[in-house]
Parts: sequence; C-alpha cells; structure tokens
Amino acid sequence: MVERMTQPPLELVGEHEEGQLVAILEKPYTIKLAKAKIPEPQDGQVRVRIKWVGICGSDVEAYRGVRAPEFLSLPARLGHEVAGIIDKVGPNVIGLKEGDRVVLRYVWGAFAQYIVCKPFSVMKIPDNIPLKDASLIEILPGVLHTAELAEIDPTKTALIMGQGVSGLILTQVIRLFNPRNLVVTDLFEEKLKFSKKYGATHTYKIPSPDTPTMEVVGKDFPEGFDIVIPCLLEGDSMVDAIDVTAQNGKIIMYGCIGPCRKTIDFFKVHRKRLDILSTEPKRDIDNRRFLEEGIRLVSEGLVNTGEIVTHTFPLSKIAEAFALREKHRADVIHILIDCE
Repeated sequence: MVERMTQPPLELVGEHEEGQLVAILEKPYTIKLAKAKIPEPQDGQVRVRIKWVGICGSDVEAYRGVRAPEFLSLPARLGHEVAGIIDKVGPNVIGLKEGDRVVLRYVWGAFAQYIVCKPFSVMKIPDNIPLKDASLIEILPGVLHTAELAEIDPTKTALIMGQGVSGLILTQVIRLFNPRNLVVTDLFEEKLKFSKKYGATHTYKIPSPDTPTMEVVGKDFPEGFDIVIPCLLEGDSMVDAIDVTAQNGKIIMYGCIGPCRKTIDFFKVHRKRLDILSTEPKRDIDNRRFLEEGIRLVSEGLVNTGEIVTHTFPLSKIAEAFALREKHRADVIHILIDCE
C-alpha cells in the first residue's frame, strides 16, 4: 500500500550553507521561510524541482488552525498541488527521467524548491499544458470521482454549493455528465460569471454565509436537488446540504472539511433516505486512472485550470499569499506560489 500524505524529512542548514528555501507553518497564521538541505532521491525515488504550487483549501484550514493536519503536528510543511520538472532520478526507477514535466499527487511539504517522492505520486504531462496551468490537475481525481459517485444523467438536477477553486473545476466536469439542470451558488457574482461560462444552467448569489440556500433557490427548485455537492470549507455547510437535497437524493462531500458547529439532524437524513458519500478514491489504481483522465481533459481543452488563477506570489512572499487567500473576497479565486 502506498503511504499517504507523508511529510518529507527536513534537515535545516546554516544561512550561508548551500540549500533550498522551505516554508514552515510554525503556528496558526504564522508561516515562515527556512533554509534546508536539498533532498537526494533514494532507491525508487525521483527528485522534482518545483515550479508552481497552489494554495489549497486544506492548506488554508491548517493555516487557520481549525483543521489540524491529519498527517503531522505543528510545526508543519504544507503544499500539495505541484507542477515541476524531474531533475534527478534515484536507482531502480523505470519510465521517468530527468527533464520530464510532471504533476504530483499525494505529497505534502511542497512549498519548497525541491521534493523527493515515489513514482506513484508522479505523472508526466504533455508539452501543450503550461506548467502554470498544471498544478491544479492534482484535484481532478477527487473531482472526477465525485462526478462518478453522483451517477448523474440527463434526468438529474445537480447543485454545487460554492464556486471557489474546486467549485469552478467541478462545474466544468459535472457539465460533461449532462445533468438536467446544473445549479451553482456562491457569495460573489464575479465567480458566478465563470460558472455561467463553464456550463451552469442556473446561478444564484447567496447574500451571506449564514443564509440558508433554500431561501434563495427554493422558489425555482422547491423539491430540492437530486445531487448536492457542497464545495465549501466550512463543516456547517453539511447542514445546509441536507436541507436542500431532495427525497432519495445524494450528497457528495467534496467540501465540509472544516469543523461543524451546528447540529446535524440525522433523523432528517433518515427520513429523506439520503446517501452521503466522500470523494477521495480509495484504491491506488483509481487515483492513477483519474489523474491520467484529468490530464487528458486539460490537454484537450475541456477543463480550464488557467484562467481562474487570480494571483501569483514568489515563495519569498508566501506569508502575504496565505493572508490574502484565507479571506472571502470576490477578486481572489486561486493563488499560485512560484517556487523557483
């Protein structure tokens, strides 16, 4: 079994010694740079010179201190949406070579200049995908698995709650499954404009994070939705998702990774005969399959990962980048860190 979400070893070096820059989350809302030894690939490993890393919602929750990283304790190294170039190959690696342009999955600690990992976490990308557009491919296995679990067809009405980074990618993918209606909600009209472009049939602006979704969409969809995909960080959105799901409907928990402070009415789940599923593929072979399919969708122009990048920061300004990313803002969707 492949080891999941492991933290790479870190050996700090002196200021005047040769090494690489790495970002370390020392405590909530405090992320600083340190200098560390450049890792060497061991037997069955490759080293990747990192170019771009996206700030994911899971990074934001750890940064806020409301979701303890499940694989480590503070201080921690974050970052897992990676695009870069293999610059060194360890013994007994077949099929990967120096100079390969790659995306990574199931690595952490990538807010750095180099990282080593096993080939399972690596997949080559074609030349027509710019590295800047590639790091977000890392989320596509979860997105594609969500779409398959939903069992969408032209008779079903689907709701995606939230049009942030993942929500906008989900909208692009779910539309390929041809739901009868593809409904999306968000706090900001600026993001809903992308949703319309990406195939949403109905878009609704939610006045505030505390506004029940049914108050906004209920006039048009009084029976609720066959498929509901909450794509918000807050765990409280699960309560809202249950309320807007139709009888015998299905909730795919792409989001809801933050703590839930509200009471979940499990009798309502029982009474409505709801299915609630999580998104992460359980089998290694499915992760590889979905990652390959995601690369193909981006390569063929069916999923656009580039135009929702609103900001880029150098690694030296990662603290500034996190401070911006963790706010709810109309003009902030996806932020990339340039690690070169």
